[in-house]
Amino acid sequence: MQLALPGAPPQQSASQLLRASDGKMRMDYGNTSVITNPLAQHAIILDHIKLVARVIPIPQMGPMPKIPQLGLPGVPGAPTPPPVSSVDLGKGFIEGHPVTGTQLTFHMPTLPQVPGMPKPPGMPQLPGMPKAPGAPQVPGAPQAPGMPQAPGMPKPPAMPTVAEAWTSTSLHLPVLTKITGSFGQRTCYCKNAPAPEPHPSAFQIPPGYSLAK
Repeated sequence: MQLALPGAPPQQSASQLLRASDGKMRMDYGNTSVITNPLAQHAIILDHIKLVARVIPIPQMGPMPKIPQLGLPGVPGAPTPPPVSSVDLGKGFIEGHPVTGTQLTFHMPTLPQVPGMPKPPGMPQLPGMPKAPGAPQVPGAPQAPGMPQAPGMPKPPAMPTVAEAWTSTSLHLPVLTKITGSFGQRTCYCKNAPAPEPHPSAFQIPPGYSLAK
């Protein structure tokens, strides 16, 4: 990951992904492992430091129902969902693996100002300096006009977030993913190593781990 801070060195992290023929997947990164079981509809998060396992149910996502247009007025100031543009990058090969590419571009919405919130009070003006005793005031002399305030500079447009993903057509796993935004650029490159069918114990809670409540 290359941070957007000037002079920041890139950060690298390694992870490992296993996939069984029945759809189970396991990802190991650092001191954490995540096991997903689509048939049992749950995920297991393993903490290898505390030897704790947490089981999280995966809800089955059905088709989203269509919401009828009721003609109700929208909430003033509510952010609209960011428009997403998708581009088909076609087919290619990465280290001999056939892949298909997709590019998504979207802008993060800006949070609206909460109505009714009072503005912070401005700085109090300094009282005028007292006149020197005995100093005559020139009649008809105009007072020095106040300095005009500088107009507010327009904010530059927010940088869009661009995600480019290349997925293997045979393994159905991402091989190369690039995400670029205001934070910098994050690149995930997967090297597919030929391996036999993983052992079933790789997708189970190891002995000695306690279940988190």
